[in-house]
Amino acid sequence: MTRIAPGDTAVLPTRRVTFEYPDDMHPMWVPHMPEFSAAANAISLGMPYAEPLFIRAMRSTFDRIDPELRARSESYIRQETGHHTQHKKFNDIVVAHYPAVRHVQKLMAINDRWVWRRSPRFRVAYAAAGETISYGVARWTEAHLGELMDRAEPVAATLFCWHLAEEIEHKSNTYDVFEATDGSRLRYALAAAVGLATIATFTFIGALVQLWSERRLHNPLTWFRLARLSVSMAFVLVPTLVISALPGHHPRDFTDPIYLPQWLKLYDPATATMPLWGSLPDGLTD
Repeated sequence: MTRIAPGDTAVLPTRRVTFEYPDDMHPMWVPHMPEFSAAANAISLGMPYAEPLFIRAMRSTFDRIDPELRARSESYIRQETGHHTQHKKFNDIVVAHYPAVRHVQKLMAINDRWVWRRSPRFRVAYAAAGETISYGVARWTEAHLGELMDRAEPVAATLFCWHLAEEIEHKSNTYDVFEATDGSRLRYALAAAVGLATIATFTFIGALVQLWSERRLHNPLTWFRLARLSVSMAFVLVPTLVISALPGHHPRDFTDPIYLPQWLKLYDPATATMPLWGSLPDGLTD
């Protein structure tokens, strides 16, 4: 039985956000931290593969879940469709600068086909674990917003922060579907381990390809920053995934970040825009 708390959102809002990037935008969009830019870009390169996989996994359960959860899942799908559509446009810029990342994308596609060939229950568990990983990334990012985003290229920063804010918003949906159709903590733990290993591997390889093109791999500072980012992220993601696999856990038990969900309220449906990151968001705390 899916546990829906009184405060849970029945249907998630759909924000038709579009982004127009400057013609001269460089993919190292956090210039003072190119290692973070490369890692974030590598994650973005996987969005057109991972998120359609999650969407298909959710749709495959529609004949087995109740109408309320199905309606919420359909709204989740609309959010995810917006994410990978907008990341595809951003990825075109990354690929144009670093053509070698196409090889990484081919590996990502192979991995997604491998996941889809697993059992239907594993696919759903993989999607639920993947959203938990995304939620963990959002929590980590919120803790480092000033350090990373305040001097970042504003359009790219807005893209990533909008996406991560919606990951916080829909953190429970795939987990609810997983509980309603399976609920095996062992299968979830296995899917979480596979998902974390996969995203870590592709992020590392994708970042190295970009940094190699930028001729930064000979610099010891690059390796120090990559190590620091990896350890810092691991200290958030690993405990988050372990806790999420414990009996009785539900994503609502996590304490959500504060700033990103508040900033998300500033979406303007008339213009289909979020305020550019770095602009003064009047009314943020209203």
